[in-house]
Amino acid sequence: MEFKHKSVLLEETIEGLDIKPDGIYVDGTLGGAGHAGEVCRKLSAKGRFIGIDQDQDAIIAASERLAPYKQATIIRSNYCYMVQELAARGIYKVDGILLDLGVSSYQLDNEERGFTYRVDAPLDMRMDQRQTQTAGDIVNGYEEKELYRIIRDYGEDKFAKNIAKHIVAARQVKPITTTGELTEIIRESIPMKMQVKSGHPAKRTFQAIRIELNHELDVLKNNLEDMIDLLNDEGRIAIITFHSLEDRIVKNIFRTSERPCICPPEFPVCVCGRVSKGKVITRKPIVPGKEELEENSRSKSAKLRVFERRITEG
Repeated sequence: MEFKHKSVLLEETIEGLDIKPDGIYVDGTLGGAGHAGEVCRKLSAKGRFIGIDQDQDAIIAASERLAPYKQATIIRSNYCYMVQELAARGIYKVDGILLDLGVSSYQLDNEERGFTYRVDAPLDMRMDQRQTQTAGDIVNGYEEKELYRIIRDYGEDKFAKNIAKHIVAARQVKPITTTGELTEIIRESIPMKMQVKSGHPAKRTFQAIRIELNHELDVLKNNLEDMIDLLNDEGRIAIITFHSLEDRIVKNIFRTSERPCICPPEFPVCVCGRVSKGKVITRKPIVPGKEELEENSRSKSAKLRVFERRITEG
C-alpha cells in the first residue's frame, strides 16, 4: 500500500517556522515527508534537514520523497531520542523543530496496522513495529481498573467504567483479537441514544489504547522542554496536535517556558531566578480554514502552536 498522508496546516506550519535558508531543521514525526518536502525546498545548499520517524513504512516513503534533497538525513527513531540522535551526528543546536502528532492517514487506512475501528483487523496499533507489545496485549492483559484509567484519562470517555467492565467480561469467554470484536464490545457498553449523538462509539477507546501503547503523551511531556533547549536564538518549534490532551501539554509547557517565574505575585521583583526561554508566537492555536476542512475532513481537530526561543545574555 502506498504511503499517502495529506499534511495538515502545511502553509501555516512552514510560515510559523520562519525558515532560514542556511539553518538546521528537524521533523520529529516525519511521516510521508509532506511538511519536510516544503522545509527542504526552502533550504540552501548549506542548510540541513533531519527527519525522524519510528515507522518503517514512513521511513521508506520519506526517503523516496526527499531523495532529491542532499540536505536531508533520515533516521528511524522516536523523537524522544532527538537530542541523542542529533549529538551522534555532531549537531547540538538547531533553528527549527516540527512535530505533527497523532496517527497518520496511511496508518489509519492500512487495515493491517489495526489503528481503525472501521474495518475488522488484528489489534495492533504499534507506531513502531519493532515494539513487541500490541493493542491486543493491553486489551487482554490489563486489569479492569487499568483499562478504566486509560479509557477515562486518554479517551475522556464518560462510559469508561462500563467499557472496561464489558472488555474484561468478554475476554473471559475468549481472547479479543480483532478491532471488530473490540468495537462490538464497546457498542454494547454505551447506550444507543448516546451513540447516535456522539459519533462512533469506539473512537475514544481506540484513541486511549493507542496513546497508552505508544506512550504518546509521556514522550511529549518528558521531551518538549529539551527540544526548546535545542533551539538557537530566534529558532522556532511548531507543533500540530489532534486532541485536547496533547494540546494542553503543549500550551502549558510553552506558557511556562515564556513565563517561568514562580514568585508570589506580591513580590516587587523576581527572586526565583527562573529565566524565560522565549515567547509564544501563537496566543491562540491556529486551526484549519474552511477550504482545508472541505478537502481533508481529518484536519478538523488539528491545532498548531508555535514557540520562539530567545536566549538572553548574562
